[in-house]
Amino acid sequence: QVQLVESGGGLVQAGGSLRLSCAASGRTFSSYAVAWFRQAPAKERAFVASSNWRGTSTYYADSVKGRFTISRDNAKNTVYLQMNSLKPEDTAVYYCAAGRVATSPDEYDYWGQGTQVTVSS
Repeated sequence: QVQLVESGGGLVQAGGSLRLSCAASGRTFSSYAVAWFRQAPAKERAFVASSNWRGTSTYYADSVKGRFTISRDNAKNTVYLQMNSLKPEDTAVYYCAAGRVATSPDEYDYWGQGTQVTVSS
């Protein structure tokens, strides 16, 4: 079992930055791929970024490529999402997930409760 708890969300002006953290518990966390998804009101949950279990391979949605960076520290059981040059369309609840490397939420077995990110124009 893996438990995930996100933090770091908040309100920021367009062009600003935020860093989200996802603290994991469970002895097998380091063996899972991790990802960030986001869900805006009345929209489906959308893939943002993923990392393999070692953090050596990452993948990003086109909408965030060049602005967001996913990283992980297995020694600290923590995953990060550094978000720069934020835009109002980045406003959503952001979720951390652990599972198999994929862009579909169906491939992830464990989810956090989400953290709200709001970008004002």
